[in-house]
Amino acid sequence: MDQITNVVEYEAIAKEKLPKMIYDYYASGAEDQWTLQENRNAFSRILFRPRILIDVSKIDMTTTVLGFKISMPIMIAPTAMQKMAHPEGEVATARAASAAGTIMVPFLILTLSSLATSSVEEVASTGPGIHFFQLYMIKDRNVVARLIRRAERAGFKAIALTVDTPRLGRREADIKNR
Repeated sequence: MDQITNVVEYEAIAKEKLPKMIYDYYASGAEDQWTLQENRNAFSRILFRPRILIDVSKIDMTTTVLGFKISMPIMIAPTAMQKMAHPEGEVATARAASAAGTIMVPFLILTLSSLATSSVEEVASTGPGIHFFQLYMIKDRNVVARLIRRAERAGFKAIALTVDTPRLGRREADIKNR
């Protein structure tokens, strides 16, 4: 493919370039992949209304999120295990978010170091970008407090609290790939 012209083409390139197990991890969801399909359906219903004969030479898409000014109403959500797809993983994504003037919420599993692919300090070292810290609620409140202090020292500006993982989903592609 000489030139990527739409988002769907990224998936085809990923399928071609990544090992099957890694591609399946990124491309699949849990259970019967019902939520994954519903998310795709929801995005397909979003339509842009064309503006005809309107001056669009100076468009300002800036907005604020929790008081932080960003260049566009788009943020990078937590995405796990980015180093499986690129050697720089979350660090490269943080640099891209900073260059684009938007917010990154890195997926950092600091309590399970065997799953973390970049540290909060590595992500923070990428420059002046705005980073929110994704926090999984765990029972040990001392660990939670230490993680929050660590993110705060690294310059993270807000906490994105994740509460939906007391039990991980049954990811069928991962089961098939063992």
